Amino acid sequence: MTTTRKEQAAGTEAALKQAAREVFAERGYLNTKITDITVAAGRATGSFYNHFTGKEELLEALLVDMLATADDQVMTDLTHEADFSRIESVRWHVTAFWRFYRAHLPEMIAIKQAAMADPELGQRLQRIMAADDAHLIGHLSELPQPQPDPMLQLSAMNALLEGFAYTWLVVNPPTGRTITDDVAIDLLTNLLHHGLAGGR
Repeated sequence: MTTTRKEQAAGTEAALKQAAREVFAERGYLNTKITDITVAAGRATGSFYNHFTGKEELLEALLVDMLATADDQVMTDLTHEADFSRIESVRWHVTAFWRFYRAHLPEMIAIKQAAMADPELGQRLQRIMAADDAHLIGHLSELPQPQPDPMLQLSAMNALLEGFAYTWLVVNPPTGRTITDDVAIDLLTNLLHHGLAGGR
């Protein structure tokens, strides 16, 4: 059975994305060259530019794919609820974030490195995540005493989650200590619920 050009192109794009993920994990985003990606994908360098204008656009495409997969999971999970006054709702979102970060560790590190090296790219990546931010702002607006500017709450929430995940899943404290996913999720859930709803 022969493959069409469209199928071949889709296969090449998928191979480049997977190769990028692997090379990012091995070398880091900043140290990765386009030729590193094409070699790992087993594709000619010229084929890269049939799909992406550069490494930055490839990273943006990876982020779009990741968020689309996460959205599909949210839509099929009937336990997802919006009431952040309930600790179970906060726990659901913290758990989803922690698992997402762990599952996409190479991409999450790449996004952080890319945003630090190129603030304009960082802003584009933030715009891609705008729909997720709007989703969470909707949750924050349902608190019994919603704040006048939920974007500030969301910013603090994201900083806590991302900073904690980066510290424990990427950097690891110099003591060499590790923590389990359950410990991380419990701690973050309790901090956020107390901060958002005054929960204990």
